[in-house]
Amino acid sequence: MEIQKKLTYQFIAIVALILIVSLLAIYISFSQSRKEEFYDRLGSKAKLVAQMLLDIDEIDTELLKKIEKNNPLSLPNEKIIIYDYNNNIIYSSDDNGDIKITEEQINEARLEEEIKIRQKPYEILAHFYTGQYDRIIVFTAATDIFGLNKLKNLRIILLIVFVLSLGIVYGAGKIFATRALSPISKIITQVDGISVSSLNERVDEGNGKDEIARLAKTFNKMLQRLESSFKIQKNFIANASHELRTPLTVLTGQLEVVLMKARNNSEYRQTLVSVLEDIKNLNLISNRLLILAQASSESDEVDFSVIRIDDVLWQARNEIIKRNKNYTVNIYFNESIDAEEKLIVYGNGLLMKTAINNLMDNACKYSANNQVDVFLDCNETILEMQFIDSGIGIAKEELKMIFQPFYRSNNVMNIKGHGIGLSIVEKIALLHKGKIEVSSEQGKGSVFSLSIPVYKKS
Repeated sequence: MEIQKKLTYQFIAIVALILIVSLLAIYISFSQSRKEEFYDRLGSKAKLVAQMLLDIDEIDTELLKKIEKNNPLSLPNEKIIIYDYNNNIIYSSDDNGDIKITEEQINEARLEEEIKIRQKPYEILAHFYTGQYDRIIVFTAATDIFGLNKLKNLRIILLIVFVLSLGIVYGAGKIFATRALSPISKIITQVDGISVSSLNERVDEGNGKDEIARLAKTFNKMLQRLESSFKIQKNFIANASHELRTPLTVLTGQLEVVLMKARNNSEYRQTLVSVLEDIKNLNLISNRLLILAQASSESDEVDFSVIRIDDVLWQARNEIIKRNKNYTVNIYFNESIDAEEKLIVYGNGLLMKTAINNLMDNACKYSANNQVDVFLDCNETILEMQFIDSGIGIAKEELKMIFQPFYRSNNVMNIKGHGIGLSIVEKIALLHKGKIEVSSEQGKGSVFSLSIPVYKKS
């Protein structure tokens, strides 16, 4: 069932319940009021008859019967029965014996002084009166024709009001449900219009405060994640095809050339050495592309744990020096680091080592002395690593572009590289809720600052 219909039916059910309770309250109140009014009239009639019989000596039972018979103020179907102190009937206008009075009812009336009895279609009031010389019990019975007719008319009116109200409520409910769900319908229309080629579009968030706005914001966050995932996938495919095409083409060309004719062992060996170098380069590119893709993913998809940054620094230094014997990496710790807790961060050890490795490698590669100085400092919340070199530096207009994948400065085109390293560093820093900053001057070197939050035990 559609939500609009559900809302309409629920709205009708709630209003119907309220109407039923309200109309029942009105009916019960009117019914109770009618009953009390009618019993008051019965009581007045009984009191009048008792006073005439007890207080006026000239009136006896026979005369009372004649008076009541011709009384224009008598109640509809009025019956009066009077009992003396011995429970004997001393007066009765019930000639047909319609009213059945038991001895228990008589005794109860004498004890309670007044009781109410219902014998359809009669309503009976029994009242105990004491005179100067006698004690009697007057049973007054009548049918409240006018009151019951009014009650019947009230039932019809209330039923008509209930049915008409439900009809009005149904129409109002449909309008209410349509208006209440119109923002959702709008969101559905907008979401339907978003395809793979238009993931940059966003749903209108309305006033930004109510539940519909929260739903729109949730959709927008989901679209943002989808757009990011598609971009990562698209960029990975584009980057992989761009970077792998050249070495694969070189490999293919070398093999095709060497197979064109028979060659001596030295030529085959020279070709195999060249192919091996290209394969190593290809393997390096593939690993970096995979790391770039991993660093670009959501943090929930990466395994995080508590790691010591000094251990990662020394591991990265050892790997750099092992690969390049002429590189020099100096690591310095600030005196403010007086406890190992200040060296602990929450992150992925492999990714952190990759970022540090790239920064060390770039600093050494682009410095004439192949040296980098790493300074480690921290405060209560942030751990900062500075990678300082005395290399060729970076032009001011190029500083904003160096973190883009495959971008390389004009002054390093003659130096072997792929332009992926700094992009990986930035992605890893963001993944760890940190940041990477750079300050540089051409001919004087560069300073890369990598900041990561210090791990706090909860």
